[in-house]
Amino acid sequence: MNDRYTAYAALLLRLSLGTMWLAHGLLKLLVFTVPGFAAFLAAQGMPALLAWPVVLLELAGGTLILLGLRGRLVSLALLPVLLGAASVHLANGWVFTASGGGWEYPAFLIAASLIHALLGDGAHALAAALRRAWLSAGAAGPSA
Repeated sequence: MNDRYTAYAALLLRLSLGTMWLAHGLLKLLVFTVPGFAAFLAAQGMPALLAWPVVLLELAGGTLILLGLRGRLVSLALLPVLLGAASVHLANGWVFTASGGGWEYPAFLIAASLIHALLGDGAHALAAALRRAWLSAGAAGPSA
């Protein structure tokens, strides 16, 4: 297997997953609104108080994943949100076109998140660039 292609495959996964999280967080914030999302959660039998934490987790998590800053950990930390989404849509059936949306999209995102956690952030991750900069600054020693 070519490691260069693997790094770019991980980059594509990271960019896709991060964009999805940001899009869903912004959708809840700007379109549904947080009070609207809280009402949806309550209608599903979930605590309405989860609305702000979920929105903030999606926005912060999406940003960190996109940048490649601890993306592996962030993908794992966001799994409970995806499991909650899957549980909400479970009774609707498999396909997203089912009334109320199906559970296949959250299931796919769970798999993508686990793959990201296993594969890593890939090429052009900010964490790797910061690590290289820190190491080269340390190698140069103190400036006079």
